[in-house]
Order: sequence, then C-alpha cells, then structure tokens
Amino acid sequence: MTFYVESETDRKLPFDVEEVAGQVIAAALAYEKCPYEVSVNVLLTDNEGIHELNRQHRGIDAPTDVLSFPNVDYENPADFSAIEDHIEDYFDPESGELCLGDIVISVDKVYGQSEEYGHPVKREYAFLVAHSMLHLLGYDHMEPAEAEVMEQKQEEILDRLCITRNGHETDRTAPY
Repeated sequence: MTFYVESETDRKLPFDVEEVAGQVIAAALAYEKCPYEVSVNVLLTDNEGIHELNRQHRGIDAPTDVLSFPNVDYENPADFSAIEDHIEDYFDPESGELCLGDIVISVDKVYGQSEEYGHPVKREYAFLVAHSMLHLLGYDHMEPAEAEVMEQKQEEILDRLCITRNGHETDRTAPY
C-alpha cells in the first residue's frame, strides 16, 4: 500500500497524521477484503481550500469536512470482480497498485466537529478518513439505507483500531 499525506495548511493536528491515516486506510481495505495493493492520496487543507474544491467539483458554495475523489467505478460497492477489466484505467503501470483516489480533509472542520461532537480530534480525523475510504470503495449515503450501511462500516473499522468516541484507546488490536 502506498499513500501520501500532503498538507497545504499551517494548522497542525496533535498526532502523527500519516500514521493514523495509514492505519485507517489499511483497516478499511482489510475490512472490505481488497485483494490488491493500492495507492491513496490524502490532502489536508483548511476551510477556505475545501470550500473552493467543493464549489468547483460539487457546485456547493460552502466548506465541508471531507471530499472524496474516487478513481474506480464499481458496479457494486467494494466489488473488485471487474476491476481487472480496466487495468489501464485503474492501475499504476509502474507500481501495479490499484489507484483508489484522493481524500481531502479540512483540518478546521476536524477541530470544529471534534468539539461539536465531544470526541477527540484524532477520532474525528480517523472517522473522516474511514468515511472517505468507503467512498473510494464505492459506497455512498444518498439514501437512508446506504447511509446506515456506511455508518455501521465506519464504526466497525474504527472499533477494530480501538479509536473510540470517548478517546479511550486500548492496546487490543482486533484482526481484520
């Protein structure tokens, strides 16, 4: 797995953002039984930066917490059966990795939502990475049933990493 975390904001998070992103990305891939080595890009920005991206790409003139830019079109979420039919579109010819897509997170929203929901900053960041990974794996939440599936999967991924709402992490690591 290759992932890149780039920051275009001066605002820092109080933990190793690369380590946490890597853990969540790996957990999401294992949870969905992805059979490929993958690459994912993560961009940390501020409300101004994500506002502009949201306006350009979604036509929504407001900041948001996370944007997902999937590279893979799935017939069904996390259904990898037809991926190899599109090797030239989905796989990096040099590394052979499946290029899942890009995640953009507003650090300002991470802090704001952490305070609003009363859980640790690390938990909010990990939640947004998990949420976006599910989008990169073909999930959506436009319908209530879809939203329920995504919410359950997000919680299970974070539970496996012992990243909880109350901030009490344990040394236990669950098998994926």
